[in-house]
Amino acid sequence: MADDHHEEERPAYDPTSPTPPDREPPLRSTAPQSEYTMGQVAVGFVIMLVGLVVTFGLPLALA
Repeated sequence: MADDHHEEERPAYDPTSPTPPDREPPLRSTAPQSEYTMGQVAVGFVIMLVGLVVTFGLPLALA
C-alpha cells in the first residue's frame, strides 16, 4: 500500500518530548459515517426480508 502520509501536512512529533506540537495533525476520516435517510433504511429492510425468505422460507417450503 502506498504511503499516504506527507511530512508537510503533519507537524513534527517527538514522542520523547513532553510538549505537544504547535498545531494539531489533520483529521483523517477513513470510514465516515453519515446519517441514513428513511428511504435507505426501508430498502435495507426489504433486502433483509428477501434474504430471510430465501434463507429460511425456501428450504421450509421445499421440505
